[in-house]
Amino acid sequence: MTRMKSLAITAALLLAAIPLAKPSHADALADIMKAGVIKVAVPQDFAPFGSAGPDLKPLGYDIDMANLIGKDLGVRVEIIAVTSANRIPYLQTRKADLVISSLGKNPDREKVIDFSAAYAPFFSGVYGTKDSKIAKIAKIEDLAGQTVGATRGSIEEQELSKTAPSSATIKRYEDNNATIAAFIAGQVDLIATGNTVAAAIAEKNSGRAPTLRFVIKDSPCYVGLNKEEPALLAKVNDIIAKAKSGGELEKLSQKWLKASLPQGF
Repeated sequence: MTRMKSLAITAALLLAAIPLAKPSHADALADIMKAGVIKVAVPQDFAPFGSAGPDLKPLGYDIDMANLIGKDLGVRVEIIAVTSANRIPYLQTRKADLVISSLGKNPDREKVIDFSAAYAPFFSGVYGTKDSKIAKIAKIEDLAGQTVGATRGSIEEQELSKTAPSSATIKRYEDNNATIAAFIAGQVDLIATGNTVAAAIAEKNSGRAPTLRFVIKDSPCYVGLNKEEPALLAKVNDIIAKAKSGGELEKLSQKWLKASLPQGF
């Protein structure tokens, strides 16, 4: 019995002397650089951020952003087309290193993934023609005495209903197409809509290209990545900062959204 007890004590001392192994943590940036490829989940159904071109290859703001990051890293970009529903699961299951898919930030998402700095504007605003009177409108108070077209039940219509001056007229249309048609036809010279809708109008109707007067609600796009990847997060933020200061983000906004980056972006 004494011998067994002695052996047990000896074994315990030997185990105590062995340092406990720390749980391993993969470094996504190091893995990307080693593999020479970065896998990026991009939208396939949300123009102008991402959609299929005539050759069925993805194109759009987000695809250009993915390629910009890949170029800066010096690695090949593997584009993975996703939808709004599966973009975050693709990231969490390591099928993608990054999600660049017009991704907005909210508290629920922040619990499960991390976000970069904003790389693209996404907002609702009041847009108008280049008419000299309309051009003077720069804030909600300036809508006094003006008529604004908006889609009934939309975020824009709801916000205007709460904040517009009492003398402003909100002309409500039953769907987005009707609102757009009214603006193009000159029935209204101001509309409240999203920046992507305004870009689509400008692309097809240059003579009535809507110009942003002011932002109603701002919800920019961020790159999504897995939590506890500080090196990758820092690198992506550095690339975005350089693209912003160097004018690349402005070029992407002009190319795909047909407008400059909003003031203060």
